[in-house]
Amino acid sequence: MASGLCRFIAASARNMISANIFGSFAFLLLFAMSGFVLSRDDIKKWLVWGYWISPMMYGQTAIVVNEFSGRSWRHVPPNSTEPLGVAIMKSRGFFPHAYWYWIGIGALFGFVLLFNICFTLALTYLNPLRNPQVVTSEDCNTTNESSSREIQTERGYEIRNRVSSPNRNKKRGMILPFEPHSISFDDITYSIDMPQDKLVLLKSVSGSFRPGVLTALMGVSGAGKTTLMDVLAGRKTGGYIEGDIRISGYPKKQETFARISGYCEQNDIHSPHVTVYESLLYSAWLRLPAEVDSETRKLFIEEVMELVELNPLRQALVGLPGINGLSTEQRKRLTIAVELVANPSIVFMDEPTSGLDARAAAIVMRTVRNTVDTGRTVVCTIHQPSIDIFEAFDELLLMKRGGQEIYVGPLGRRSCHLISYFEAIEGVSKIKDGYNPATWMLEVTTSAQEIALGLDFADIYKNSELYRRNKELIKELGTPVPGSKDLHFPTKFSQSFLTQCKACLWKHHLSYWRNPSYTAVRFLFTTLGALMFGTMFWDLGSKRLSKARRRKQQNLLNAMGSMYAAVPFIGVQNASSVQPVVAIERTVFYRERAAGMYSALPYTFAQVTIEIPYVLMQAVVYSIIVYAMIGFEWNVTKFLWYLFFTFFSLAYFTYYGMMTVAVTPNHHIASIISSAFYGLWNLFSGFVIPRTRIPIWWRWYYWACPVAWNIYGLVVSQYGDIKEVMESGESVEEFLRRYLGFERDFLGVVAFVNVCFAVIFAFIFAFSIRLFNFESR
Repeated sequence: MASGLCRFIAASARNMISANIFGSFAFLLLFAMSGFVLSRDDIKKWLVWGYWISPMMYGQTAIVVNEFSGRSWRHVPPNSTEPLGVAIMKSRGFFPHAYWYWIGIGALFGFVLLFNICFTLALTYLNPLRNPQVVTSEDCNTTNESSSREIQTERGYEIRNRVSSPNRNKKRGMILPFEPHSISFDDITYSIDMPQDKLVLLKSVSGSFRPGVLTALMGVSGAGKTTLMDVLAGRKTGGYIEGDIRISGYPKKQETFARISGYCEQNDIHSPHVTVYESLLYSAWLRLPAEVDSETRKLFIEEVMELVELNPLRQALVGLPGINGLSTEQRKRLTIAVELVANPSIVFMDEPTSGLDARAAAIVMRTVRNTVDTGRTVVCTIHQPSIDIFEAFDELLLMKRGGQEIYVGPLGRRSCHLISYFEAIEGVSKIKDGYNPATWMLEVTTSAQEIALGLDFADIYKNSELYRRNKELIKELGTPVPGSKDLHFPTKFSQSFLTQCKACLWKHHLSYWRNPSYTAVRFLFTTLGALMFGTMFWDLGSKRLSKARRRKQQNLLNAMGSMYAAVPFIGVQNASSVQPVVAIERTVFYRERAAGMYSALPYTFAQVTIEIPYVLMQAVVYSIIVYAMIGFEWNVTKFLWYLFFTFFSLAYFTYYGMMTVAVTPNHHIASIISSAFYGLWNLFSGFVIPRTRIPIWWRWYYWACPVAWNIYGLVVSQYGDIKEVMESGESVEEFLRRYLGFERDFLGVVAFVNVCFAVIFAFIFAFSIRLFNFESR
């Protein structure tokens, strides 16, 4: 039945967010109306229809009738005329007749059939929801002149002219100066652990990259081009690196290298709910030196936006890839810009044209060329480029499968140097007129060609004059220039700890404010849940009815039911909805931390802090609605206690959801793990089984259950001081002490423990974000 209902909701909603909302509310409604939280006799007449349509009611009734009609419940207690089992069922509003067992079984089969039929109809007749616009238009007023220029760029004329020009374009000056740096590497070997032995991915790779020179890293899949780039950039999270890497002649230190380098990842990871300009402002704020004032920083951002042609998109939201916001090509340019506003000397780009059509790839390469023309050292991995894109590069480092270089040198006009090098090798077929040199190069250097020709291109290269010249260049670049100094920065990060916290909190504020599918929906669910509980338990706690109603034990349990049902369901919704949000931002965090923007603590501080006002607003809305509709005693102290426990209930559930994401690889696994504890928390909450009746060997878990402490606080703060005598002959205060083990004098400790759970979950989240890195490179 439950599976059929979930399938029907998913097919009807047609996207994950809507399905989660409707699904959570449906389960809340079915559970609340099942007759367990609120007895059937106490459900209002205008809501009794919910009782009759709840599948949980029929399943629960069948189980109850089956159990309490058994032999062990048939004895008649003193002063009673009916069996104990029947009396218990009647006291809770269940039907005591045996035939209700079969009615329940039949109803469940009926619901299974109904939900699966509805699921089939939904798949048959409901069309997929249209996605929001994927591509953000750059300029609706594009002139014919600019269109013509883009067409020329697409065909490669502009790029080709830049490459073929011997003197090249004049280097662009920018408001913030930077110091050009070269990078040289000699005999780089990289290996990783395998079950049997180490697997070597790079074998004695040597080369150099220089300022103002655009270098391509190429090779077949598995050649190790991205691996080499990650090793040089310091982005590898595991494995063993051997060899010598130098920056302008000095040994590379990752702490300082991160400050002068940029890394443009292939996946274009950005926060989706900030604009293009805000993304650049955030990156510049945290990565430029602290002595750069705000006005200079903004002027530099404007220069970078002009350089990468992002001005028409400055107010566009970044969005999620393939769903909304920027197109793939626009995201590539944003990725480049985010790194350039850090004013790096060396820029690594991992397949900047991957997944783009010819026009989009030409636009990106124009941006890359503009970056090189500023005098920076730029290295790109690239896979099977077109002729025009390939000829935009100045030099090539070609690798073969197994992690060995087979050509390191200049391309020349129309790739003449590359072609002459390989055509000089005996047995290599000549390139055809008009054929793409990049494609030809990859075809003639395959492993199959090596076997067919009986040669090893890596050995040929290492015995060539080109290799000897490269070794001399590496030696030259590996020697510091007289009078130069090694890179040194007084602090690890560009900005102070407080500035990091301020910047992270600023971005999280914008991200939350512009994410109504998370924030607004959360408020909607809370409001609807509050109205539903208020309607169901209408006037249950009214003071004017206390003499008539508080004397009845069932009414007190119903009031507890309103608290018990709200805590896990509203809280679980918070925990579930925050998980994908945190998971998305965590991928951005990995990139930003690797870039040296901030430490883990400012990020987690911002993530934890930004939730507080939203949770507080949730708690206020829920408390006012429920407190007024249920009619709890209008006492300022009692209302504030109710608000306090509601707030910390939502807070620790939210931080628990964040914590499970931090300790797991993704939010899907986090959802599975967190769900396992929801059932345990529900069972040990003290409502299903009172603490006094939990076996002594399991009672420790009651004290470790946050929901139990929350319900303890809610019940005691509202009813722990009531002296009125119930029909059983004991006061409400005595009943709470005897039946539930609740003590009014313990309220201060209960409040403190509720605060502790929120703090503990937030601390584990922060510690796990700092400790665990699930990004494997």
